[in-house]
Amino acid sequence: MLAAIGVAIALCAPGCASDVSACLTLINSPELREPGPLFLTSFPEARDGPLHDTAFLYDNAVAIIALTGCGRPNQAARIGEAILLALDHDRYWTDGRIRNAYLTGPVKHHPLPLPGWWEPAQNKWVEDRYQVGSDTGNMAWAMLALLTLYEQDREPAYLSGAERIGRYVENAWSDVRPRGYEGGTFGHEPEPEPNRWKSTEHNTDLAAAFGRLARDSGDKHWAVLSKKAAAFVAAMWNSKCHCFAVGTGDDGHTRNRILALDAQLWPLLAIPDGATRFPGALATAQERLRHGDGFAYSEAGTGIWTEGTAQAGLLMGLSQPTDDQTALASVIARNRTADGSYYASDGPSLPTGFQLQTDPTKPREYYHTPHLAALAWVALLQMRFNPFTGTSTLPGTSQIRN
Repeated sequence: MLAAIGVAIALCAPGCASDVSACLTLINSPELREPGPLFLTSFPEARDGPLHDTAFLYDNAVAIIALTGCGRPNQAARIGEAILLALDHDRYWTDGRIRNAYLTGPVKHHPLPLPGWWEPAQNKWVEDRYQVGSDTGNMAWAMLALLTLYEQDREPAYLSGAERIGRYVENAWSDVRPRGYEGGTFGHEPEPEPNRWKSTEHNTDLAAAFGRLARDSGDKHWAVLSKKAAAFVAAMWNSKCHCFAVGTGDDGHTRNRILALDAQLWPLLAIPDGATRFPGALATAQERLRHGDGFAYSEAGTGIWTEGTAQAGLLMGLSQPTDDQTALASVIARNRTADGSYYASDGPSLPTGFQLQTDPTKPREYYHTPHLAALAWVALLQMRFNPFTGTSTLPGTSQIRN
């Protein structure tokens, strides 16, 4: 297992100098010095507003998988324990859903506190409606993280937690064509708004999570759900442009044809034999989503998305390594912070091509600020650890590349 690599001095794959190892930065995070279950800060330099002391579920799930790939499953398990506590101690829900974000730091109180901030204009404490919601894709990543931990030590609680989340998420299925899993919920209890759109990214996540759940539990029910999610992803494939639509609009039917990087790369990392089933997806991303030596988030991007650039490098490293990886490693290194973390973007702001769900008049952007997910994905790249499979292989392949 790649976990054993973590005991070595050089915590990175060939070509990665140990003094710039993202694994070392992640492992030595000051936050991990606190005892007990905890969530890591997503944007540690955010001083106020919605991102201050906010631990996004997706970021922490990727951190769990990266820490495991770096050979530190015990540290990863502390975040996993926090996710299990979130399942058991929500302030309202008991149905297996978990929130998009939690308050940063050790879990010391039940129910688990959610992030928020004082809003002077309203003279009250407020919470972000996205953060208190439950996106399908984020919950799929929590499943992947818990299954990664389960595959390390066979602790039943991790498998049980993934199953509980899976039983909730399967209710997001929609028979509106193209059939697939909807986006989850947005807003506060007791009646959050349903997200009727379907995402290529979310269904990719679920195809991988359900597939691993089937393997780890021996329950064929999850294999059926995995194939259903993968079928939606295949329905988003356009052989003319060799690209994936990002998903559907709010009607759950009309395809949203914006070209986004993760929608092109993740199916190749997550879907069995995706690299052969969807030929040209990586080439399309290289042709249409490159920005300088790296990659933008989407065609709307005017800068480099560190997280996505690391994802592209990982895909290349697990498929057919090329000299292009050297260029990607160089641009990623330029986005490294003084303390060894990584900026989300190389410029002041990076448009995604989407609007904020909390305020549709404003664009959703990444900023030139340290980001936990960027650090975790760089660690995955350096260790050549595929978060969708929990191995150093693409799904459907057998050769392990160290």
